[in-house]
Amino acid sequence: MLTPILVICLLIFLNAVFAMGEMALISAKRPRLEVLAKQGTRGATTAIRLAEDPHSFLPTVQVGMTLVSILEGTFGGSQMESTVTAWIANIPSLRPIASEVSIVLVVAMITFTMLVFGELIPKQIALQQPEAIASRLAWLLVGVARIAQPIVWLLSGTSSLVLRLLRVGPLTRAAVTEEELKAVLAEGARAGVLETDEQAMIERLLRLADRPVRAIMTPRNELFWIDRHADQETLVRKLRQSSYARIVVCEGDVDHPVGVILAKDIMDRLLLKLPVSVDAVLREPPVIPDSLSAQDMIERMRGVNLGITFVLDEYGSFEGIVTPSDVFEAIVGEEKTESSSSELQAAEGADEYVFDGFMPADELRSRLDLPELPGAGGYHTLGGVMLALLRRVPARGDKVAFGGWLFEVLEMDRRRVGRVKVSRQVLAED
Repeated sequence: MLTPILVICLLIFLNAVFAMGEMALISAKRPRLEVLAKQGTRGATTAIRLAEDPHSFLPTVQVGMTLVSILEGTFGGSQMESTVTAWIANIPSLRPIASEVSIVLVVAMITFTMLVFGELIPKQIALQQPEAIASRLAWLLVGVARIAQPIVWLLSGTSSLVLRLLRVGPLTRAAVTEEELKAVLAEGARAGVLETDEQAMIERLLRLADRPVRAIMTPRNELFWIDRHADQETLVRKLRQSSYARIVVCEGDVDHPVGVILAKDIMDRLLLKLPVSVDAVLREPPVIPDSLSAQDMIERMRGVNLGITFVLDEYGSFEGIVTPSDVFEAIVGEEKTESSSSELQAAEGADEYVFDGFMPADELRSRLDLPELPGAGGYHTLGGVMLALLRRVPARGDKVAFGGWLFEVLEMDRRRVGRVKVSRQVLAED
């Protein structure tokens, strides 16, 4: 009796190893395996190769587990059954059905033990540390695969043939989507691996490819500019009033830009006691269309030493400028000050916010989990959202409900939306 029990325990252990290896390789994340491989962890490289080609280990696992099940049935049915039958036959009332009862008991015990110790527990352990376990068991699975290669080849060929007949394509790993990546970032933030600000920064970086330049540029009505015909005294006074290193130069008004001057060029001429004029230091910046994506714009700006780019619309009209500071704010968020803030959370918590009118519309939708915005694509800021919802130029005190939130205009800067209060709408109880 002792020998069959030991053999069955050994078979359950083998089944547990196969089940653990299968679950670990399926659950292991490639980036973590690559980190282990760089750290010199034995078997990590092999695990990566197996994970990339499931057909190289899945048939091996199935062959191993099927062989274990057959051997368990053989030992359980032939050797343990006779012993259990003899025990049950000692009970007079069960003696006529001793053989049938023993079969049920043996099958039940082996099945229960196999499911608990050969399947459930090993797979739970594999889910706890899939990369480490996959690295440790990769060599074993490769070795078993080489031994069972003829059987594996036959099974793989047969299954591939049947799949082709059923018009089922080969198994491939789906590429990670942006939504899946955002879900991973949210999970990391909940687990404390990422700070909330880090999560928001990475999500803004991912949105750059979808955001046009006009969504992150400084619009022309917000520009500090100098007239081309300004004299030296006016020029110096304007520079002292400004904290900008680059200043736009216009011909008469902001609708007619002619170039850019650098504060350091003016300082150089003053220190060298040379005559100072706008035309003497005027530079021509590169020009990009407002429909260009922010990511493509960054690629173009890499070779531009001037650090500023003019943005034009499809009709050639001047829309605004883009600087490295605009890109920086698009990634890390707008700098918060006492007088201006892109977001001020009210005391009530996450049910009430105050947003700046320049807040990107896509960030607003992501933050508040809003449905598709009306007229999306025709605007790129919260101010544009208010125009679309109200269907007119907003005024201070205007309110409109959308997506379970109530939007209220708190401040207007002439015709531009300055600040908007957003509060969650509470559904009335019946």
